[in-house]
Amino acid sequence: MILASASPLTLILSVMAALAYIVPALLLQRISVRSAHIWVAIAWLMQGTLLALGLMGEPPHFGFAPALSVTAWLVAAVYAVESLIYPQLPTRWTLSTIGALAVLLAFAFPGSPMPATASIWLPMHLAFGVACYGLFGMAVVHAWFMNLAEKRIRMGKDSHSGLPLLTLERLTYRFVGAGFVLLSATLVVGMLFGEVVYGHAWRWDHKTVFSVLSWLTFAVLLVGRVGFGWRGKRAANFLYVGSSLLLLAYVGSRFVMEIVLGRTP
Repeated sequence: MILASASPLTLILSVMAALAYIVPALLLQRISVRSAHIWVAIAWLMQGTLLALGLMGEPPHFGFAPALSVTAWLVAAVYAVESLIYPQLPTRWTLSTIGALAVLLAFAFPGSPMPATASIWLPMHLAFGVACYGLFGMAVVHAWFMNLAEKRIRMGKDSHSGLPLLTLERLTYRFVGAGFVLLSATLVVGMLFGEVVYGHAWRWDHKTVFSVLSWLTFAVLLVGRVGFGWRGKRAANFLYVGSSLLLLAYVGSRFVMEIVLGRTP
């Protein structure tokens, strides 16, 4: 934990962003949808400012908690755009709660300084990798909504999903497909241009192993969807497993290095 290095501005923005996320979550039934959107938009802007301060600071910092915060920030952005296209999609208190926790976690664990010798291509490579997290994060959120709606329908209740199940399913696997393309590009760049990006050739460390395992899992899921019509729980379970492996690839390895072992990767 590197709280000692946190600036007063970072502390103030972190607390304000977390509160702005929490307000619509706590007052879910007592404020209008418009007010909730305004609170989340303010929180999202402050969270983006915090991420920019960390990534463009002197020196720039990054780690497992900022990676989670960027993922939550991207998920909120995509969800906001999606809500414009599908206004019947309800605002979910879960996303606000996750956003608040991500902001506070990134404040408590801002990560380690990026090496001064890092390639100028490293930030771009990290951006692609984190974008994968955001896309698969949205896929997981939609799959969870879909499974919850299916369960409620089987019990004879209103699904409360805000969208037809087929639309939710189609959105879920569009995110999976887009995430798979980005993940494939990230792995290819690391494999072919590792020395340029990282300063060393491709190597089979924990991050690489989990990334490849997640890629294989998503590949099987997409083949099963297209070739064998996988739907429902089977497809969702593959999505959950693949996303968990991807989470372990970077966030998990950095958590072990930074927190458990106390070392700078």
